[in-house]
Amino acid sequence: MSNINELYKRSIFDHNRNPRNFRAMEDASHSCDGYNPLCGDKVNVYVHLDSEVVDDVSFTGSGCAIFKASASFMTSAIKGKTQDQARETVTRFLGMVAGSSDPDPDDNSLGKLSIFQGVREFPSRVKCATLAWHALTCAMDKANGSPEESEPHKDVVSTE
Repeated sequence: MSNINELYKRSIFDHNRNPRNFRAMEDASHSCDGYNPLCGDKVNVYVHLDSEVVDDVSFTGSGCAIFKASASFMTSAIKGKTQDQARETVTRFLGMVAGSSDPDPDDNSLGKLSIFQGVREFPSRVKCATLAWHALTCAMDKANGSPEESEPHKDVVSTE
């Protein structure tokens, strides 16, 4: 168990110090801003869609290490997927982190994202880990003609 905790810590620290896809995207087709009022984490998620494919995804923002690492992992996991595949990954990730579902040990669909499973043990950190994921969903909702916030992310995402 100690090796898993060490891997978790190293991965979080690495993605916090060197976040992947941390940049404003000038040619984004859609974006959404998120804010966690409990701790002050702020995120801007940018998506560039090429037809149904998430051709590029990036983020900017400030916040804790868990927020930044989760957003960094998210961009790497989502880039190149179709919107349907991206939404499936979001659903699985949110369920895993919130504790409403356990990843099947034989199912590798979440891959490296599984390291965030331990966040569920710290309820105050769940919103940190999920903020960018909700903002991604918001951006994809906008791409599909839903300008209003949808139920799963209305409490952490501001689209103003």
